[in-house]
Amino acid sequence: MAAPMSWRRLVYSVYTPALAGVFTRISDRFFRARERRRGSSVLLLAPLLAEADPAPRRISKPTGSAGAQGTDGLHARFQWMAEHVPAFRVPGAHIHILTSPDQFYQVMKARIKTAKRRVVMASLYLGTGPLEQDLVDCMEEALERSQEDGSAPDLKVSILLDYTRGSRGQVNSRTMLLPLLQRFTSQMRVSLYHTPDLRGLLRLLVPQRFNETIGVQHIKVYLFDDSIIISGANLSDSYFTNRQDRYVLLENCGEVADFFSELVGAVGDVSLQLQPDDSVAMLEGMVHPYKGNREDFSASARERIMEVVNTARTRQQLLNQSEDSEDEGAGEREEGEGEEGQEDTWVFPLVQMKPLGIQVDEQVTQRLLTDAGPDATVFLTSGYFNLTRAYMGLVLGAGADYRILTASPEVNGFFGAKGVAGAIPAAYIHIARQFYNKVCQLGQQERVHLHEYHRPQWTFHAKGLWYYLRGQDQPCLTLIGSPNFGYRSVHRDLEAQIAIVTENQELQAQLQEEQEMLYKSSTEVSSSTFEQPDRHVKLWVKLVTPLIKNFF
Repeated sequence: MAAPMSWRRLVYSVYTPALAGVFTRISDRFFRARERRRGSSVLLLAPLLAEADPAPRRISKPTGSAGAQGTDGLHARFQWMAEHVPAFRVPGAHIHILTSPDQFYQVMKARIKTAKRRVVMASLYLGTGPLEQDLVDCMEEALERSQEDGSAPDLKVSILLDYTRGSRGQVNSRTMLLPLLQRFTSQMRVSLYHTPDLRGLLRLLVPQRFNETIGVQHIKVYLFDDSIIISGANLSDSYFTNRQDRYVLLENCGEVADFFSELVGAVGDVSLQLQPDDSVAMLEGMVHPYKGNREDFSASARERIMEVVNTARTRQQLLNQSEDSEDEGAGEREEGEGEEGQEDTWVFPLVQMKPLGIQVDEQVTQRLLTDAGPDATVFLTSGYFNLTRAYMGLVLGAGADYRILTASPEVNGFFGAKGVAGAIPAAYIHIARQFYNKVCQLGQQERVHLHEYHRPQWTFHAKGLWYYLRGQDQPCLTLIGSPNFGYRSVHRDLEAQIAIVTENQELQAQLQEEQEMLYKSSTEVSSSTFEQPDRHVKLWVKLVTPLIKNFF
């Protein structure tokens, strides 16, 4: 065993994400012959060194008037989304924008404690500090109450995390949840998604610290009975204190909650199940993500997950048609009648799981950017500004005005990190400068503006967009959830977000306040920005960035 261990230590000492492509090719060739002999498909891994984005489509002018008013008018403009995903009609008064990490944390704790039927949590990982332990204690309190007083005897708690990130270190997400799983085995489920792209020789060689670069479960959904928080925030102390993200609470929206409960359940079904003894096992009849055939796993997972999406889409189409018919028969609602319960908002859930062959979010986002014409202004934000080639082409070739917000180096989540990760903020500076130079080369400075978020002692993790129509002071649409508009979000990870289309003025005002609050802490980028001493990027970082940009 001495020789193999020495070899692994040597690999660990020199490993960087850039070498993952080499390991992938070795792994592919090493196992290809065996896969062929077994009659299974060739080992497939996600593209590692080069993007394969399709050429951007020709920009078409948006349909519908610039000043379209009312749910019907806005829905007519964006109803094409319902061709891809379920369309949920909800009261805008039931949707609340949360603005701070602490508010996000406190709402979660309060909702967990009062849940009676279900608590469903999907995140990249669960941290191991005191704040995270308090969250686990809230789950324990709810489960104890369900057993003691009989007020919630059917309470179920389901947790979905990423296997690689959730298993890192001696104390990790799994060890945080094991006591609950051991005590409430019949009411508790912990699923650990493992990407099918981390397998074979690649899985053997990539160090634990870097294995999540290959692909992770990145969905952030926090559900309590019929209320749900969609966010980009993980379950970790910084996300509860000083890491700025976005969060939207949909209260008493049962159909939306049912959809995301079923979606998380479907991903959980194709994931490894944590056992009370800290071992993991697949559900009976499920293909193993890294021991089983790669193609078979992806096909079965895609079928299970798309069954949820397509069933909900068909159900909502029938339901919406029925409601439209009833509305026509009932005539117009009297002014001021039932405003609080008025269904003036549409919610479209968007899912992206390219390793499993699911790319709904990518299709919808590309169409949305394509249709954003001169009558629109788009505020787009990402904590990690690394647009795919397709998205970049659409932004640079569109007619809409763009205000893009990203993290300044000091609020980048990798700022001050040790080793190779410490160079990631510099790589983002290089990527931003390349983008800014492209804007200038194309003469688009009046239309496309780049901003940097600054906040002492904070980091920036917000992502999504706000869509304004010309002549309107408030946005009519927002995208909010886990995707970052980058290569990882499109090609590597499991992602989910929602598109909210609303005419509700109070909700529009909340969205405007959220957007303005984030941009208020920013400065606009100019050519002088990149001449500052702290923006100097070393030559080796510039050379390595094209190789590693698809990993972060």
